[in-house]
Amino acid sequence: MVGRESEQEVLSALVVASGGRALVLRGDTGVGKSALLDHAAVLATGEKHRVIRAAGVEAESELPFAGLHQFLYPLLPYIGQLDDSHRGVFDVVFGRSEGTPPSVMTLGIAVLDLLSLTASQQPLLLVLDDGQWLDTSSTEVCGFVGRRLTGSSVKLVVGLRSEVPSGFDTAALPELPVTTLSEKASEQLLDMRHPGLDPRIRRLVLDEAQGNPLALLELPPYVRGDRAGYDAEELFGYAGVPLPLRLQHVYGSRIEALSDTVRAELLRGALDGVGAGTAAGRTRGTRYRMVNADEAAACGLLDIDPLSGDFVFRHPLVRSTVVQTATPNERRAAHAALTHVHRDDVERRATHLGASTIDPDEEVAAALETAADSATRRGGALAAVAWLTRAAELSESHEQRSRRLGDAAFIAGHAGLLDRAQHLVRSDTPSGRTESPISVVTSAYVALYEDGDVRSSQRQVVAAIENLRDDIENMRDGGERQPNEVLTRLVNLLLAINQYASDEAAWERTHELLGSLGDLVSPHSHVYKDAWGDVVRHGAGVHGRVEGAFADLRELEPWDISRLGVAAYHVDTLSPYRPHLQRTVDREVETGAMGSGMTMLHLIMLDQITVGEWDEAERTGQRCLDLTTSHRHALFAHHTRAYLAQLAALRGQVERARELQAMVDAWSRPRGVGFLTQIADAVGTTAALSEGDYEAAYLHAIGITPPGSFEPYAHQASRTLLDLVEAAVHTGRSEQARRHALAAHQAGLPDISPRLALITYGALAMTATDPTEADQMYEHAETHPAAANFPFELARIRLAHGIRLRHTQGRKSARHSLTLAAETFERLGAPTWTERARAELRATGASTVASSAHLAALTWQERRIADLAAGGLTNKEIGERMHLSPRTVSSHLYRVFPKLDITSRAALRDALGKLPGDQNV
Repeated sequence: MVGRESEQEVLSALVVASGGRALVLRGDTGVGKSALLDHAAVLATGEKHRVIRAAGVEAESELPFAGLHQFLYPLLPYIGQLDDSHRGVFDVVFGRSEGTPPSVMTLGIAVLDLLSLTASQQPLLLVLDDGQWLDTSSTEVCGFVGRRLTGSSVKLVVGLRSEVPSGFDTAALPELPVTTLSEKASEQLLDMRHPGLDPRIRRLVLDEAQGNPLALLELPPYVRGDRAGYDAEELFGYAGVPLPLRLQHVYGSRIEALSDTVRAELLRGALDGVGAGTAAGRTRGTRYRMVNADEAAACGLLDIDPLSGDFVFRHPLVRSTVVQTATPNERRAAHAALTHVHRDDVERRATHLGASTIDPDEEVAAALETAADSATRRGGALAAVAWLTRAAELSESHEQRSRRLGDAAFIAGHAGLLDRAQHLVRSDTPSGRTESPISVVTSAYVALYEDGDVRSSQRQVVAAIENLRDDIENMRDGGERQPNEVLTRLVNLLLAINQYASDEAAWERTHELLGSLGDLVSPHSHVYKDAWGDVVRHGAGVHGRVEGAFADLRELEPWDISRLGVAAYHVDTLSPYRPHLQRTVDREVETGAMGSGMTMLHLIMLDQITVGEWDEAERTGQRCLDLTTSHRHALFAHHTRAYLAQLAALRGQVERARELQAMVDAWSRPRGVGFLTQIADAVGTTAALSEGDYEAAYLHAIGITPPGSFEPYAHQASRTLLDLVEAAVHTGRSEQARRHALAAHQAGLPDISPRLALITYGALAMTATDPTEADQMYEHAETHPAAANFPFELARIRLAHGIRLRHTQGRKSARHSLTLAAETFERLGAPTWTERARAELRATGASTVASSAHLAALTWQERRIADLAAGGLTNKEIGERMHLSPRTVSSHLYRVFPKLDITSRAALRDALGKLPGDQNV
């Protein structure tokens, strides 16, 4: 190579360095990235590394995990040596078994283990060219792996085009810019490869190439001979044409000179994603094999892959020029030939079928629909929308076309493509025709999530359900009625609208409407109705029904998972399903059902708040806020702000909490979005309690529900039970507090959810006048099997218990409860609650520093988990490494923090360094 001394030094240092690392080479088309990647591969081979190469292919950029398959395919023999869980992950990704697609984290950890296993025998270099064309799923996994290679024997080098956006842009991997050659190096390269050029041609090539190595190599033959007398404008159209386009013109002239047979062969290879450069032949599975193309190789369009012996394109620009210069008929014929190559691959075959067909064809439309269903379940909703749209275009009947357009619009809405969804339904509803039911779904979905319009969208959906119900009744012949897919979508949307409206009259009308539908309503919709509406009156048994629905996870679409997750939240049993939500949201946010992904982020945040992972909850909430605002989902954005406000109030950040509360309230109250106004009121309650302003807390709490009753269809009425009781007790309203606690017990709240059981027993204990009853209720609360899952509520109950014990049984008897409460508040990061508990503890005569001295020693497992957490690993990553569930890891850290007298992960490293000698190992 010429003029690349500094880049060669960097690559040489990377290859010979101990430990794993990653590097991204970024530069313009033709600047020499592939040559540098080849150089790195040669260096690695000389250092006894195993080199595995892959190349991003534009034709595969929408196929989930297509790029990753290239890297992993040579390593298939090693997969059998992994543990069962990781083998199962790869079986799903490779399509060898059915199952839930793994999350980026789960797959990334499995890939790391596979690479580590491979590299244990021989150091490994992964080389990825044209990374900008890698599919999103593969890009995320490669980024995840690239950030975690330290300490391994694996290195990763990626080549990217500067002018093409890529998922690697945000992967936070080290970069090496590959710029154009200097004037001196350009002259040296040109004279080396094209000696004896006419001075005018030499100057013209240097001026046009502007230091681009590919142009220096390719332009001279093009401007020799008869063209030598032309100026630059005559040769290249005009001086302002970008260099890659000029090079395409160069390649185009060579392609046009080929025979029809060879051009057709090149076109089939280009449309099927045959690679370019020396990495091209390392592709997975069936690929079109170009034959009898020596003519194209002779004129510099193709190379021979040294390993496979197959023809590959010399450069990606050759491949794109082959496609651009072909006629539509030629492209359709090539796609038709490729359908036979991929007859066993649902998605690839459908892609080529759709591109090869002009006239309506129900068989092709059905194949595209099947591919769309496959893509949706693999997290590829964007691809599914495109395939369904094409399927609609090829449908033979208006009914099938309308149904497929409706499906495409439905998925587009969930994928966050609101404009696309509206365009699809408008194309299915010509001017003057009544809106179809599916168009109502889309328009109401947009109105709700884009602007929080609960009133008109509610009326619109109710009318559509009634009309569709009547149509079904008129059509049926007396046989058993089955749930209708469009009707189910309308019903579920109405339930979501009602949940956000939180209006009693609207919910009662919905109950009547669903009653008239009978068996047309799906069982899942009944679960949503009972959980989302009024859990106090309809929540009994919902927990078991949610558990039963989640048992059949493979059959659930992403929107079903998010809806069931919301139901689990309302009955406080969300934690067991968080891994499912995390896997799905990791898969969906970039290319899948983004709307469902946003809801799942809300749910993950809520569970993190519940179990005491408040720092993680803050990060999740901020990620969700960035996502919702960038996609114009105003309802979700304010929903996220409401949860961030609640978290801030819990942490004593009352100024921030009230700022966010005011934003949420100002937006949601005029629109009648009662779900959010109730959360805003709950934020006011929590903030006031955090400050110790019990009078303000009481006034906020009774704004949600009056004492002694639970406002119908007010989801915060039961959730703020302990808040109202505690505020009433501290303001001398003992009668109201007791009445509210008894009302909770009489309403059967302990049977609805574990959290409601915990706070009901706590409320009864706080308000009991009989000491025996108080002791029994405190014991019920503190020994509840699920109590540890709700550390903030448990700590509040223990604080109240400790205060009571100090007044009734003496200072010494109160110390244990108060110590546990203080340590929990401190670990959570609730400073005002911590100080309140410590003040009570000091009143018992105990030293707050010495109170936790008996907990100082860490077990071996706690120490190992603490070390990994101090190193920056998440609970999920620690669990994968130690073969524990994330929940178990969280429980261990829950015990570690107070033992080290710290409140955050950030303080772990310093605290571990201060341990006594026998612990500091």
